Amino acid sequence: MLFNKFFASVLLAVICASTGLAVPWPSSAKLATHRVREIKRGLTIESFHPASKFETFGEGIDHPFSRRAESSLSDSAKAFAASKMGVDESEIGVRSSFEGEVASHAYLQQVHDGIPFANAVANVAFNKGNKVVSFGTSFVKPNKIASSSPTVLLEDAITSAEQTLDGKFNGHPTSLEFLALEDGSAALTHVIQIENDQTGAWFEAFVDAHSAKVLSVTDFVTDATFRVLPINEELLTQGFQDLADPQDLSASPIGWLSTPSSGNNAISFKGDVSQTTTPSSSPDDFIYVQDPNQEPTVQINVDAARTNTFYIVNSVHDFTYKYGFTEAAFNFQQDNFGKGGLGNDRVTISVQDSAGTNNADFATPPDGQSGRMRMFLWTFTSPQRDGALENDIVVHENTHGVTNRMTGGGTGRCLQMTEAGGMGEGWSDAMADWTEKNSSAVADYVLGQYVIDDPAGIRSHPYSTSSTVNPLRYSDLRTLKEVHDIGEVWANMLHNVYATLVGAHGWSATARTDPSGSEGNVVHLHLFIDALALQPCNPTFLDARDAWIQADVNRFGGTNRCLLWQAFASRGLGVNAARHQDDFTVPADC
Repeated sequence: MLFNKFFASVLLAVICASTGLAVPWPSSAKLATHRVREIKRGLTIESFHPASKFETFGEGIDHPFSRRAESSLSDSAKAFAASKMGVDESEIGVRSSFEGEVASHAYLQQVHDGIPFANAVANVAFNKGNKVVSFGTSFVKPNKIASSSPTVLLEDAITSAEQTLDGKFNGHPTSLEFLALEDGSAALTHVIQIENDQTGAWFEAFVDAHSAKVLSVTDFVTDATFRVLPINEELLTQGFQDLADPQDLSASPIGWLSTPSSGNNAISFKGDVSQTTTPSSSPDDFIYVQDPNQEPTVQINVDAARTNTFYIVNSVHDFTYKYGFTEAAFNFQQDNFGKGGLGNDRVTISVQDSAGTNNADFATPPDGQSGRMRMFLWTFTSPQRDGALENDIVVHENTHGVTNRMTGGGTGRCLQMTEAGGMGEGWSDAMADWTEKNSSAVADYVLGQYVIDDPAGIRSHPYSTSSTVNPLRYSDLRTLKEVHDIGEVWANMLHNVYATLVGAHGWSATARTDPSGSEGNVVHLHLFIDALALQPCNPTFLDARDAWIQADVNRFGGTNRCLLWQAFASRGLGVNAARHQDDFTVPADC
């Protein structure tokens, strides 16, 4: 989802301090472990995730199976996690794993009586030398744990979830999982997916298997030749181009199209999945000229919207694929060609969706279920404007799918807390920023100008290296509570990281198709994608920063370490930053 600043003018929107701490925890401490969601009028649900501990190990450390030539990734990860946490391997299960270009990753779950925990998880990464380079964990030691035999029937749990969440069970396979609670206990829960077709809500409900109460939810929805707007251009006014065969066959080996506006990576439609755009001429030409003087709903403009979103989503698929968001890394494809991960999950794109206006959203369920993008009309101009024709909005929404899948091993559960959800918004803005750079100049970046016809866009400040233009820094999290506001802090940090890397290494015009270069924008996207797989479930700013720095060690031997520290520290995320208090220092050797 996109909005913060703009709607602020339209809709006015603790962990207790320990006596043993020299500096009290700020009220913002709950940002990392809690998220309150208003489900409907009069009902809010507060979700909890145990605090993650994340460590990085530079060039790597040995693990118990280091010298075993035949040990599997899963076995090595379990052995390391067990030794690190002092638990028996029988208490650890493997949720997923994959081998990337420079690191291999395993995603683990705490297990009791053979039943996994939903929110007590861990992740281990190994470099190509078979050494552990990072470890994250939110495992718990419950003071009380519920019986592993449910006393509430699944049918009754489904009814409770449907009534509480105003939706219907969507038929996705249910599961039994323990849920670590804030009071230190662990509840047994039925895990059930609930959808509301009218509102677009899509929840994963955790229903107490002994009381039928909904204890927590995962909200899968984050509330933002072709004639198209080229992906490196943000605004409709910059002009359409006719692009012939824009697919990258190394990422999309059977191309983009199988039927009109439908293919292996995406399908774009209005109203119903059968309502796609047919070629304007034979065999596969989609030349639809948007008419800005007519309403978006006239046929030529609907066709332009479907064509443009289909192009952008496929483009994002292809360039993120080349940087590591592959089948094995839980991407979105109907057919995974036997390369790992689960298929049958291309992105569905509903343009001019009737469920809302003045926004956009993306739902990211687990690997194997389609990502769902909904693009809405914007009503602040006459004629109205279509978010499907503003590329930064489409890229922003699509990136929610990338970050939610790659963080935590494809579950869609690991950017749910307030701070992590805020970074999710920030990554989405940062990816849009990256796609629209067309030279080595790092200009200030503004999101969402076209849809509201305002050069200031929909964020509180442009993203900028100037602290005058954009003063946001880490300590602002002490007062920010809304995910889009928090996201602006993270996106601006990444804008500064990008500027630093491009300033040091230059800029590549072919970065989207050639990830082998050494230029700053190439380095930036490699670290962007690599760090997602390294960081723990529901990371903090500190965790994400450390993941970027470790990613640089894994891929580039730490060449950019000081550059990264300088960029993060310039916005308060220096070596000694903690508890949302700024620090501007860098390591002594930098």
